[in-house]
Amino acid sequence: MDRQRLERQFAFILEADKEKSVMRQTLLSNGMAHENDADHAWHMALMCLLLSEYANEKIDMLRTVGMILIHDIVEIDAGDTYAYDEQGQTTQRDRELKAADRLYNLLPPDQAAKLRGWWDEFEEGKTPEARFARALDNVQPAMLNCATDGAMWRQNGVRLSQILNRNKNTADGSAVLWDYAYEHFIRPHVEKGNILDNA
Repeated sequence: MDRQRLERQFAFILEADKEKSVMRQTLLSNGMAHENDADHAWHMALMCLLLSEYANEKIDMLRTVGMILIHDIVEIDAGDTYAYDEQGQTTQRDRELKAADRLYNLLPPDQAAKLRGWWDEFEEGKTPEARFARALDNVQPAMLNCATDGAMWRQNGVRLSQILNRNKNTADGSAVLWDYAYEHFIRPHVEKGNILDNA
């Protein structure tokens, strides 16, 4: 057994526990509390297991779930940037790159390269796995916003144009899931006035 390797693996695992403290703007389906990054990652991994048949292209399930589970770890250092926070998005990439350099390098070099590679792949969104993972990353909060009667959309004055811009590539990962999300999670809340119709 390589003791130093195991110690580095546990150091990363313990550091990753901090993801449970990174709060997101999305409410849990009961509307009583905000989800954290770990809730979000777990929920998307479950969605991937159940909904992968709707990916536009054949995907490697383990690679996709791995990508989902590690993609927001950078927010331990960088913080969560709300999807519609235009000012926060101006520094998001730099904050997250710096965090990725620190966090993934806690691991032994081979695993650091693998997980950092998955993170870069997710960010680039060019592989079937990354496209599907990114689709789920957009559909999951839309589902929860719908389940809470659009509470956070209302609170933040979110416009339909913002949602459509955020989801401009969602159909690249799954046309079926984007169509479903638009028809069942988004459009009804435009009609209710919970999402501003480009006002």
